[in-house]
Amino acid sequence: MTEPLAFYFDYRSPYSYLASTQLTDLAAAHGRTIRYVPFDVLALMKIVGNRPTTVECEAKGRYARNDLARWAQRYGVGFARNPGLRRFDFGQLGCVTLAAIAQGTGEACVLALFTAAWNGDDDLSDRATLAGVLDRAGLDGAALLQQAEAEGERFAACTQEAAARGVFGAPTVFVGDDMFFGNDRLDFVREALAAAPQAM
Repeated sequence: MTEPLAFYFDYRSPYSYLASTQLTDLAAAHGRTIRYVPFDVLALMKIVGNRPTTVECEAKGRYARNDLARWAQRYGVGFARNPGLRRFDFGQLGCVTLAAIAQGTGEACVLALFTAAWNGDDDLSDRATLAGVLDRAGLDGAALLQQAEAEGERFAACTQEAAARGVFGAPTVFVGDDMFFGNDRLDFVREALAAAPQAM
């Protein structure tokens, strides 16, 4: 069986959102599935000694805003930062995602939450609103929120796993043991998939 792509991401990362809009088709074109791995990028950066330079450097932050708009235009996807983003409990969103993965609905959950965070205005800090976003994606929002309450340790383990694999930021994609950091490395992901032996 062909190994899935591993997609390490954090919903607070706009570049992770952009990558998420492309990976489903990219993986399918090469007969792959995706292993979704939500993690806490801020905790990871402390573990590995990375610094959030896009936040700390005003000039880099300005550039990133323009760059994000360019990538969204290239991909033909909407991009509008949710006005309530700073209120979101990203740990909760990661735990909800792990609950959905356990139910076999991880991809639908990931795409719905990324869209809400980076191309919507639903207040995901409100439990009922979050459940509604999940319901509209065809999921059982109330059940996922309840199950998510038991996923805290697994979410922390995902962050530790990311650090152990050499991840230092989001998004990061693995093709086998080959690591690719950033939305702008998806062409290299595509090339790695094309070069990889196909399972019989």
